[in-house]
Amino acid sequence: MRTYFRLLKESFVFAFISLATNKLRTLLSLLGITIGIFAIILVYSIVDSLEKSIRDSVSQFGDNVVYVQKWPWGGGADFAWWKYLNRPVPLSHEADVLKRRSQYAEHIAFGSSLGGATVKRDANNATGVDVLGTTFEYNNIWSFELAQGRYFTESEMNAGRPLCIIGASIAEGLFFPGEEIIGQRVTISGQKLTVIGVFEKVGESLVGQSYDKMVVVPFKKVRMVVNTDRNESNVIMVSAKEGITVAQLKDELTGIMRSIRRLRPGADDNFALNDPSLISNQLDSLFGALGIMGTIIGMFSILVGGFGIANIMFVSVRERTNEIGIQKALGAKDFIILSQFLTESVVLCLLGGVAGLLFVALGAYIAAAAFEFDIFLSLGNIVLGLLLSAGIGLISGLIPAWMAARLNPVDAIRMQA
Repeated sequence: MRTYFRLLKESFVFAFISLATNKLRTLLSLLGITIGIFAIILVYSIVDSLEKSIRDSVSQFGDNVVYVQKWPWGGGADFAWWKYLNRPVPLSHEADVLKRRSQYAEHIAFGSSLGGATVKRDANNATGVDVLGTTFEYNNIWSFELAQGRYFTESEMNAGRPLCIIGASIAEGLFFPGEEIIGQRVTISGQKLTVIGVFEKVGESLVGQSYDKMVVVPFKKVRMVVNTDRNESNVIMVSAKEGITVAQLKDELTGIMRSIRRLRPGADDNFALNDPSLISNQLDSLFGALGIMGTIIGMFSILVGGFGIANIMFVSVRERTNEIGIQKALGAKDFIILSQFLTESVVLCLLGGVAGLLFVALGAYIAAAAFEFDIFLSLGNIVLGLLLSAGIGLISGLIPAWMAARLNPVDAIRMQA
């Protein structure tokens, strides 16, 4: 065993001496592998980062929540929109009936939105605001944090008190830094509301909603400015009790909603029951396709780098023919020569891989600073980059190393002479 470690150490020493002796050639060889590893790991990192960001956004919907809506989630060329166009929208009294009849529901909330609203305070305006009118149990279904203030009480919700919770971007646009926000009054569509809370800043959401430009008010207050009986955004949010699956909850909700709307047996449902698994299934196929595309793009770059390494190793064998002959004349076995050249090839590719990973890390830092988009260079991608580099080194250096190991010592010395 000690002999093998000594041979491995000598192989590394020979590899580094050879690489250091031919600096320009080493640099050019590194370039191909660096570009290849940079391309494939950057694509993987971007895809992983997008997936994490989108899945984090989807997680806001809750993994045990069903949304009763007019439109099903989805789209694409096969989306039969004409089947859903004339469906009625969910109504608040239907949410009340569900709450009375459902045995599987833990929390039920109703929501109706007003998009593109303007929030005013004195001379300051915040435009493009989403106003959500909802019922008390909304905070038990959606996950959010408050930077200041509090949530509504049940009596405030039921009475439709003129209160609101505003997003961080709205607060920044309407109030000066350090100014007291809680207790101040704002105006939305002619309705004066008192601010009782400010949402924690969360940034833009790729899927779902961001609370930064959102105002939440009691549902009975939003009814004063929105015709909620015809509002396409109406939704009934239902979370399942512990131990109840989403499938069981959807089965129960289907029966109750069909009863509420008096649908005949055999008639199609005129409502949609949506849950986050619908989005997750679409995301799985989307990111699977993106991963395949990234692999194809990266493999072309790595293939070019691999040919470059193989070419350099052939040149190295030709230049060191005399040295190989002397080593074999002194008793060096074939596998020692083989290991020396394979080690040189692997070390060369690993150096290129490390350089590629460093460029990915640099690119991630620049992207985060310039575009406010975090690219995560995960441990898995780092290990993958190093394994790919080592694998390319083995494959690219195998034939040149085998040729070097098979040289006849007399012919090798004479050939160089």
